[in-house]
Amino acid sequence: MADEQQETSQGEMEGVNCLAYDEAIMARQDRIQQELAISIPLVSDRQDLSVLQSEYAEEDTIYQLKIKDPHKKYSYIRKTRPDGNCFYRAFGFSHLESLLDDGKELQKFKAVAAKSKLDLVNQGFTEFTIEDFHNTFMDLIELCEKQPALGELLSSFNDQSVSDYVVVYLRLLTSGYLQREHAFFQHFIEGGRSVKEFCQQEVEPMSKESDHIHIIALAQALNVSILVEYMDRGEGGTVNHHIFPEGSEPRIFLLYRPGHYDILYK
Repeated sequence: MADEQQETSQGEMEGVNCLAYDEAIMARQDRIQQELAISIPLVSDRQDLSVLQSEYAEEDTIYQLKIKDPHKKYSYIRKTRPDGNCFYRAFGFSHLESLLDDGKELQKFKAVAAKSKLDLVNQGFTEFTIEDFHNTFMDLIELCEKQPALGELLSSFNDQSVSDYVVVYLRLLTSGYLQREHAFFQHFIEGGRSVKEFCQQEVEPMSKESDHIHIIALAQALNVSILVEYMDRGEGGTVNHHIFPEGSEPRIFLLYRPGHYDILYK
């Protein structure tokens, strides 16, 4: 009997040791990924689009072929840190950058952004909770009114606290729009979750990646058109694109590769 107990105890210990070992490996991988992410700017300088070629092995024929397609329409890329917040950061920077020399559109956007906080409060979001995030967002818009050098806007987006506050507010706007239009979006949500549950789990938390549903909602919430070029391992040597909302004239051009968004320039 004692021998059986000892064998059971040893088996349990081996199971615990294996679990601890697996957790240690996962923790180490997470640390490596975090260190790599931190070494990349939140928003980079603009680079020649040819830098993409060096990111894939020469024998990776699928991507090496697909990389050639964006070159027909675009010349430059601005990278964002792959931290799960890249869509919102790319959206925020790209749109404000486009407004630096378009005062008329900037004023329209400022009016929409100013009203957006009240819309969220009327939906039940706590004003005290969202106020600081909204103020930071408005501060950046007002900075653009002063027509600063591009480097000043870039510095703001590379200031972690400022940049993350903008991301948080854009996530809240996305959540707010999805919940306002819950009857429409409910059909696209899997797993038996309500729209509110989806927003609490997949939209509002930092580092949660974005998909079609997030892009549609933010584009509609701020009345900004976005074109996304999708580059994946699908068949064919071309890159497919989608415009949000459909039929609109895009101001923002993004490159999507599985799990990540960067900014494109013609």
